[in-house]
Order: sequence, then C-alpha cells, then structure tokens
Amino acid sequence: MTITGKAFYTLGNIHPDSFFIFMLPDRNTIKLLRIPFFIFLMPLFLFAVSQAEYIQSPQVYIAFLIIHFLIYPASNGYNSYVDRDEGSIGGLEKPPMPTKSLFHLTLVMDASAIILAATLVHVPFALCLIIYIAASRAYSSRIIRLKKYPYAGFLTVAIFQGAFTFYLSYWAVAGHPLALTVPHIFLLCGCTLQIAGAYPLTQIYQHEQDLKDGVVTLSYKLGYKGTFVFTAAMFALCNFCYYLYFVNIGNGMIFYLVQLFFLPIIAYFLYWFFAVSKNTEAANFSNTMRMNWIAAMCMNSCFIVLIFINHFR
Repeated sequence: MTITGKAFYTLGNIHPDSFFIFMLPDRNTIKLLRIPFFIFLMPLFLFAVSQAEYIQSPQVYIAFLIIHFLIYPASNGYNSYVDRDEGSIGGLEKPPMPTKSLFHLTLVMDASAIILAATLVHVPFALCLIIYIAASRAYSSRIIRLKKYPYAGFLTVAIFQGAFTFYLSYWAVAGHPLALTVPHIFLLCGCTLQIAGAYPLTQIYQHEQDLKDGVVTLSYKLGYKGTFVFTAAMFALCNFCYYLYFVNIGNGMIFYLVQLFFLPIIAYFLYWFFAVSKNTEAANFSNTMRMNWIAAMCMNSCFIVLIFINHFR
C-alpha cells in the first residue's frame, strides 16, 4: 500500500488524528533507493570475506545487511534526491522525481546503519561507515559536489568503493583490521583499480545529462573510445596487483581460477567496445546495464567460490 495525500497507516485501531501516525515511504521513494543495485557493489565485500583468515559468523551477515540494505541504498537515494535526474541512472531507466521524504528516509537509514554497526558488530566498523557516508555525501552534495570534478570525483569513488570498502568489510567480518603488509597493499591497490576501471563505463551513456547538470565526468573527458581504453588499462593493472597478492601469499593457482570467471566480462567488454567503435549510440543505458550484470554475476560467483575454498573445504 502506498500513502498519498491524506492516506495514513495506523497502528491497530488508533485514529489517524492521534499522535501515533505511521507514514511509510511511497513506491517512488523506495524505487529511488535502487536496492537491487547492491548486487553490483557486492563483489568486494565477498572478496573481503573470502580473504579473512577467520570470519565471525553473526557479524558477517549483519555487516552484509547493514552495508547493502542501508548504506548503499541511502547513498543512492541521497544522490537521486540531490540530482533530480530526468534521464536514465544506474539501475533505473526512467527514474521518478524525488520528494523530501526520500531525503528523510536516507537520514533514517544512515543513522540506523551506524547504530546497528556499533551495537551488533563493533565501534570501529561504525566509524568506518561514518567516513564512507561523509565521502558519499561530499560526492553528491550541491555544496561540495565532488562529482562535478572529473578527477576528484573519480578518485573519491575509486578509493572509497574500492580499497576502503574492502578494508571496512574485512574489519567487520574478521573482527580486526587488515594488516598493511606488502601483499595486502597489492590487494588494496587491486580493489581500487577494479572500481577505477568500472566507474567510467557507468558514466558513458550520461555525458549529455551530466553536462546539463554542470558535471564533467572522467568518461566525458576521455571520450567514448578513450573510456574503453582507460578501463582496459585499469583492469590490466588490477589483475597485475591481484597476481602479486596471490603469489605473495602462496596461492598463485587461485589467481588463475579467478581469470576463468573474468573471461565472460572480457568477452562482452570487447564486443561492446567494437560496437561503440562502429556507432557511439551503442554507448547506451541498456548496454551499460548488461555490462554491469555480467561483471557482477561473474565476480560475485568467483568470490563466493573463494569463500567456500578458504572457509568450508
């Protein structure tokens, strides 16, 4: 049921005019949270779980729910509230117009995430989430608006959705911070490069829409072909870092297993690059989402397999 106009949800037989009036978000507000989008952001959490020497059973599930069903949707919702997109955005081809209730809901979700993290996981995890939320708001906010700067916006996303997300996820599920050894530095660099490669591709169909909003993205700076070349370079460096990580911890064979899961991603990437080289109209929302789904399914599957190898064999 959706609340519009004077429609209210009430508890039991309490009259709507009483003090206890419970209003639920309308359908469009929920839609703008883009909750299913968490699937695209899930790989690094699963990777962190797979690489932890020991995982705390309750905390891993709680942390997963907090990050993917509170933090990420709140970030998506706040971005939609600020941007008021009229064109396609990640996960929504035709986004509805946001209302003030969306902004209020994101505040409630962020606050809930921090409280749950501090009480059910541990305080350092909650502090990491506060830093992540601050970076996310700085990226979207009209006051700071890091996203309008091609390099600052790119680095913010690459670092905080890459190495920082891996680090806070690892700390949550392992119960202790990741030791910054040489192999782990290669690992964190690989995580950042993985996001650095994916991020410009998510912007490739939004050049005109972003420019109308005063946002100059890295993808726009690079151009259509340049975006693909840049992505290929980032993924090559990412793969090299992962190779150095697995070799340094004595798990070189795992690196080659990972490559098998990455083959469909490479195949579609090359197909799409060829299509865009022939006609830039192929750099559209549908192909971008198809790329996202293939990459997410392959990487999530890969890291789930690594979890079973490292924790359940």
